[in-house]
Amino acid sequence: MAALKTEIKNEENGENDDVEDIVGEDDIKDPEKKKKKKKKKKAGGDNQLGISLADDQPNGVADENGKTEIQEPEETGDKKKKKRNRKKGGGKPSQTNPPSIPIVELFPDQVFPEGQILEHPVKQDDRTAKDRFTSEEKRALDRMHNDIYNEVRLAAEAHRQTRQYIQKWIKPGMTMIQICEELENTARKLIAENGLKAGLAFPTGCSRNHCAAHYTPNAGDPTVLEFDDVVKIDFGTHINGRIIDCAFTHTFNPKYDKLVEAVRDATNTGIKAAGIDVQLCEIGAAIQEVMESYEVELDGKTYPVKSIRNLNGHSISPYRIHAGKTVPIVKGGEATVMEENEFYAIETFGSTGRGVVHDDMECSHYMKNFEAPYVPLRLQSSKSLLNIINKNFGTLAFCKRWLDRAGATKYQMALKDLCDKGVVDAYPPLCDIKGCYTAQFEHTIILRPTCKEVVSRGDDY
Repeated sequence: MAALKTEIKNEENGENDDVEDIVGEDDIKDPEKKKKKKKKKKAGGDNQLGISLADDQPNGVADENGKTEIQEPEETGDKKKKKRNRKKGGGKPSQTNPPSIPIVELFPDQVFPEGQILEHPVKQDDRTAKDRFTSEEKRALDRMHNDIYNEVRLAAEAHRQTRQYIQKWIKPGMTMIQICEELENTARKLIAENGLKAGLAFPTGCSRNHCAAHYTPNAGDPTVLEFDDVVKIDFGTHINGRIIDCAFTHTFNPKYDKLVEAVRDATNTGIKAAGIDVQLCEIGAAIQEVMESYEVELDGKTYPVKSIRNLNGHSISPYRIHAGKTVPIVKGGEATVMEENEFYAIETFGSTGRGVVHDDMECSHYMKNFEAPYVPLRLQSSKSLLNIINKNFGTLAFCKRWLDRAGATKYQMALKDLCDKGVVDAYPPLCDIKGCYTAQFEHTIILRPTCKEVVSRGDDY
């Protein structure tokens, strides 16, 4: 290293002496030292960029593409290999296939992708401010909530990558349990599940055909996904209770395309109509108008697509999937207005049947009552089950498969006891008439002071 520095210094001074001029008399008397000095010169002489390289890009040479590549002396071959590997491995980490790397590791700066940005609608009487993008006060309020927005975006990115993988992976012939477990295990890896701080927000809904919502298989359910099925995949992720509630409809037979298109269009219409100071009933009217403008032909018969009138979207708050406000998907709902910094799940359901759902089939979805008062429990099994629920789910929804995973055993009577006492609420599957088909699309939006952000929006829908 010392010899190399001396040589560079001589070249800067315009000297072109050979290495023998650098080597002293004592070195000349010792042939071994001289040989060693010459070897160093040879290694340095391989560097074709001379002084400019020493000043700007030490130990590097440019290849034919102009990229800098690490160069080391030949006697340190292992070191040279390590340097090159470091160069190749640089840059932003990429996701595996199937996805398994937590989202937090893919974004080292911990700034996660923003969702779709839309302007708030301006009402006819001009009550909604037109200058939300230019108001300094509004932008300051926006920045106050950046930490919250970033948490939601992390959950949204985990949701996006999970669903995009599942959309390619899912095939007819798979059992519903197999589909749910693959989706949930993938989402747990990407969200970096950590107790109540990060994880799944509710069980994976995989309702088929006439069943519109709240179906997930219980242990031992033999149901198989078929080619002619219309399946609604509805799952959620959360970070510190900030929930992403997002759903899509998956089909294999193209004859259902118009039904799927109608519901997707209706959901996007609802998102467009939503905003600060907008009345919830106005959104429902806009959704119904678009939804029921579609028809679908199935096996030679034409069916009008109907909005399912007793299903709706809803507001979301921390650890509470249904926070109080409902977003109807038909006209005639409440005149309550949306407010700044509220979170909403805008979801629509379309049906070729009656357009009304009822409870049916075996229950699988449960959730602790967010406002449940203290209730004395006499059964020890009920107390034990409630402890498991509090520890693993809190006020987030869960299913029987998740109770099994949490280590609960022989809990059927205890679960019924908790439901009877109002501590836990049951959410059975919701179905239209048998033989019809239903579809669903859903997105989570944030009503930011400056704009509305469709935080769960992706390239898929």
